[in-house]
Amino acid sequence: MKTIDEDIRSGQFQNVYLLYGSENYLKLQYKEKLKQALSAPDDTMNVARFEGRGTNPLAVIDLAETMPFFADHRLIFIEDSGFFKNGCEQLAAYLPDMPSATILIFVESEIDKRGKLYKAASKKGRAVEFGEQGEQLLTRWILGRLKREGKKITQPVLQLFLSKTGTDMGNIDKELEKLLCYTMNEEVIHAADVEAICTPQVTNQIFEMVNAIGRRDRKHALACYYDLLALKEAPMRILYLINRQFRILLDLKSMNKCGLDAKTMAAKAGIPPFAVKRTLEQASRFTDEELVQALNDGARLETDSKTGKMADQIAVELLILSYSGKTILA
Repeated sequence: MKTIDEDIRSGQFQNVYLLYGSENYLKLQYKEKLKQALSAPDDTMNVARFEGRGTNPLAVIDLAETMPFFADHRLIFIEDSGFFKNGCEQLAAYLPDMPSATILIFVESEIDKRGKLYKAASKKGRAVEFGEQGEQLLTRWILGRLKREGKKITQPVLQLFLSKTGTDMGNIDKELEKLLCYTMNEEVIHAADVEAICTPQVTNQIFEMVNAIGRRDRKHALACYYDLLALKEAPMRILYLINRQFRILLDLKSMNKCGLDAKTMAAKAGIPPFAVKRTLEQASRFTDEELVQALNDGARLETDSKTGKMADQIAVELLILSYSGKTILA
């Protein structure tokens, strides 16, 4: 990201930019930054866009060979083409000798760094990965937004906000906008504001459900489940996410016993570092034996549902009822 910012500040641009990774918000932000830096707002003659896996590489090359019309650059966006995953020999061979006035900007979700096209793009320009951002960066970003709006927030309330939004910056941006509108006449954002206006992600609903199961709060666990059904979440997806959460709890307990630090545990478990503490607290509500049994029962119920032995909604209810009570499935 810094390299792109430096190019924009200096006005020294590369011929190729490859923006890739799972953080779509940042990819779109930098795509727009490059567009604004390289073209006039009303320039439709020198800016083109190709999208999708049906993109014809020969059409891209043909346009790239066309000189810009009364402008310094011809700007071509190629988005979600799959070229960097499936390979594209034509573009890989073309990039080294492409015209200096043409700038290609690829925006992709999946790439293969072993491929010829990735290597050609990296050599000709910049390949920048936009992955999930860490707690420290997200915190700075959110606090910066709030400061510009004249708002204040405490660390515990910020943690509550992140626990509901997750780490996807697009979702954080949307929920932050809602929160700012909701607290328009207030200087300080309180926990009650976050609870009132922010929509929990499905994974956070699952977390709350498993919390209720651990507290043996059957009523609340079922209420979480029915809320998810009302949001049109499929019972089998809910069962998968419950099983995933039980697996994370078991893995974290094991890693914690080995003395691993929070950053390492987060990376291995596939959760944000700021979620490690609360997830370990959740794990403490279950014994290792309960978690192993829950995973076995979850797998069996999934099989029973897929083979028609049991309705999918009932399968999930049975797992919740069993582990939120005092008895374990036989």
